[in-house]
Amino acid sequence: MLTILGHAVSINVRKVLWTCAELDLEYTLDAWGGTSRSTSSPSFLALNPNATVPVLRDGDLVLWESNTICRYLAARYGDGALLPTAPGPRAQVEQWMDWQATDLNSAWRYAFMHLVRRNPAFSDAAAAEASAQEWNRRMTILDGQLAHTGAYVAGAEFSLADIVIGLSVNRWLLSPIARPELAAVAAYHERLLQRPGYAAHGANGLP
Repeated sequence: MLTILGHAVSINVRKVLWTCAELDLEYTLDAWGGTSRSTSSPSFLALNPNATVPVLRDGDLVLWESNTICRYLAARYGDGALLPTAPGPRAQVEQWMDWQATDLNSAWRYAFMHLVRRNPAFSDAAAAEASAQEWNRRMTILDGQLAHTGAYVAGAEFSLADIVIGLSVNRWLLSPIARPELAAVAAYHERLLQRPGYAAHGANGLP
């Protein structure tokens, strides 16, 4: 039995939960972070010195970093559908996963922390507006890719790239910013809504 340490409000935990849903994997969600047990406790830090969720325990194996956990689950328990085994197709999926974790996340962080989380460390309204504009620019890049594939982020088939980016699309749609109309992103979101895993863990009203 897999154990996932985290809480279901976290966008990064939800990546892992959605991956488990796609792979039909059973797991136990052990509540840490948020309003649950502190990730700064010594027992948690022994598993992840970064004090962040999620953490995966699979037997003696302990992993942290949500995209890495998703890759592991797909490689260990999948049939190659979510994460191809051929080097080229796999690299295309992982390229977009890395883009989500670096370029896209970096773009939205200030705006989200200012407008949604109301974090006092992100109180500069001008910086938040600049962040929102960069967020929209990155989403326009995604729109172009989706218009090119006509289906999913890395091509014609659903993959791990869609799990990590689909949650980012959900965050973009729910955040209180001015957004351009991106037709390919809108159509993509409708496709994701047909997946039970996204309905349960992605489009659940949590930004």
